[in-house]
Amino acid sequence: MDRREFLKASAMTAAFAAVASKLPAQVASQPVEKKGVPDVVAVRNGEPVEMFRKGIEALGGMSAFVKPGQTVVVKPNIGWDRTPDLAANTNPELVAEIVRQCLAAGAAKVEVFDRTCHEWRGCYKTSGIKEAVENAGGVMLPGNDDSYYVERECPQAVKMKTAKIHKAIIDADVFINVPILKNHGGAKMTAIMKNFMGLVQDRQYMHKNNLPQCIADSVLYRKPDLNILDAYRMMVSNGPQGVGLNDVQTPKYLLLSKDMVALDAMGAKLLKYELDQVPYIAIADKMGIGVSNTDKLNVLRLEV
Repeated sequence: MDRREFLKASAMTAAFAAVASKLPAQVASQPVEKKGVPDVVAVRNGEPVEMFRKGIEALGGMSAFVKPGQTVVVKPNIGWDRTPDLAANTNPELVAEIVRQCLAAGAAKVEVFDRTCHEWRGCYKTSGIKEAVENAGGVMLPGNDDSYYVERECPQAVKMKTAKIHKAIIDADVFINVPILKNHGGAKMTAIMKNFMGLVQDRQYMHKNNLPQCIADSVLYRKPDLNILDAYRMMVSNGPQGVGLNDVQTPKYLLLSKDMVALDAMGAKLLKYELDQVPYIAIADKMGIGVSNTDKLNVLRLEV
C-alpha cells in the first residue's frame, strides 16, 4: 500500500468510527448476520397470519417441509373452552393459515386435533379453531376418543418408556407443532414441549411421575418437522386456562424452528422466567433433544 492509499484507508476508518460513535450501543455493536437457513426465526409486531408468512418464507417456505401427496398433522393447543382473546388456546387464524399453506404445498390431507381438558366439542368450537380449520380445507379429528391411541415404546425415555400416542401423529408424513405460549401452574410454562401432553392418552401418569422428565421423554415419541410458537397473545398468570383478560398480554411475537428446546428457552425469556424455573428445558438439553443456549444458534429476527 503506498502513502496515498494508506491515507485514504485511514480517512475511511475514521469516518466510520465517527458515525458509529453516534449510534445506540446495541446497534453499533450488532454482530454480522449469519448466513444460510436460520435455526430459529423470531418475528414480531404483526398480526398472526402476516408474521407466519414472513417467518415461513425465511425457512424456505412451506414446501421445504411439506411435499405433494403427504399427510400433515397440525397440533395446536385447544385444551380449554375459552375464546381466542383469553389466550388459553392457539390463535385460530394462525392455525388456519398453516393449513392453507400445507394444502398449497400439495398436502393430500391436513388433520388437526388436541386431547382437551374441557369437553372437546366445546373447546373445538369456542376456540374458533374448528371453524377456521374447516374453512381452510383441513379436517378436525377427535382428540379424546381412546380408540385413536396406540401403545408405543421409547427405550431412550427415562421415565415414560411406554405411552399411548394419538395414531394420527404416528401415521402422519409431516408433524407441525403449534402451541400458544403461556403460564402454567404445574409445569411453570406451556410452550413447545409441554404441548406434547395433548397427544398422550394418560396425562395423569406424567403428573405423578416427575412431570418435567416426562415432558422431555414425550417428545421422543415423534419429533415435529416444524415447531411454531404462538406468542401473539400470551397468558402471563393463572395458566393454563386463565381467569380473565387481566391475565393476558399482547407482545405480538411468533417463533419458528425445528429445535423444540431453543423455542422453549426463548419462550421462557418472553415470559420473563429464568431457564432454571422451567426444569424440562435443561433436562431436554442434557438429553440432546435441542439447544437451550440460543447464542449458539443462527437466530434471524424479523419485524413486520
